[in-house]
Amino acid sequence: MFTLIASGEEAAPSVLAVPVDELVVGLLAFIIVFGALGWIALPKIRKALAARTDAIEGGIKRAEEAQAEAQRSRDEYQQALAAAREEAASIRTQAQADRAAIVEEARSEARAAAAAVTASAEAQMAAERSQATAQLQREIGEVAITLSSKIVGQSLSDDARVRTTVDDFLASLESLAAQREAGH
Repeated sequence: MFTLIASGEEAAPSVLAVPVDELVVGLLAFIIVFGALGWIALPKIRKALAARTDAIEGGIKRAEEAQAEAQRSRDEYQQALAAAREEAASIRTQAQADRAAIVEEARSEARAAAAAVTASAEAQMAAERSQATAQLQREIGEVAITLSSKIVGQSLSDDARVRTTVDDFLASLESLAAQREAGH
């Protein structure tokens, strides 16, 4: 492909012109290399891409499963935590009720013990009072008999009638003292 110049000069080869024989050899070499790559390398490339796609999709699937498992574990943990909180609240409530019952029981036992001590003290005081009253009556009777013996000049300690008289006198003194207390 030479271009002729009209001035009569010899035609110079074009830099852009490609020789046909080189073009045919280049195309044949390209088709052979492309065919060999398509026949040998392309299946291996497709296989590697499929394996990588499976690995990526499997990794995504495993990640989703792991995330779902983590969510289930979190939900179970939350439920267990809520149940534990409810149980702790019921235990706390039961403990407060038990404490109140124990305090009330202790108070009632203390009241009963105080009542028993008070009743025992009152009974003891009543017994001591009656004992003191009886002893005082005996002493007053003895003093009265002794005074009567000195006034009469005879021993009156053996006479039952004298004792009855002294007892009647003491009874009248007691009734007089009771009337004075009732008047005040």
